[in-house]
Amino acid sequence: MNIETKYHGTIELSDMAIVSFENGLPGFEHEKQFVLLPIHDSPFTILQSVKNKDVAFVMIEPFSYFPTYEVELDDTTCEQLNIQAENDVALYVILTVAEPFTNTTANLQAPVVINVHERIGKQVILTNTPYKTKHRLFPEMVEAK
Repeated sequence: MNIETKYHGTIELSDMAIVSFENGLPGFEHEKQFVLLPIHDSPFTILQSVKNKDVAFVMIEPFSYFPTYEVELDDTTCEQLNIQAENDVALYVILTVAEPFTNTTANLQAPVVINVHERIGKQVILTNTPYKTKHRLFPEMVEAK
């Protein structure tokens, strides 16, 4: 199938590449099918809606930028995503890309959790956590000013 994307133009993808989000994403509940599009030679991945080219989120795997980041998934989420083991999971956080890029922030309070084997995902809203929706990706750049 061919899809229009926000950052990669028209691409061809297999049905096996689609990740299903049963409830969509917060604010985008009607968008239920996405594809992960890595940006080559960078740590960034695009979560692109299959149906709407304008719905695309820049994401990272958070652990390189936030080495102490920890997420404990509740039983309900593990059941919804059929997570049996840690290696079933890919975890991303959505970025708010800013200008200049050094002001970019990551939403650590609502990670995107994907069962890589089942190709199903969910954006999880963490509660009772120190994480917020805006953590600077490059805090040392801000302090250097």
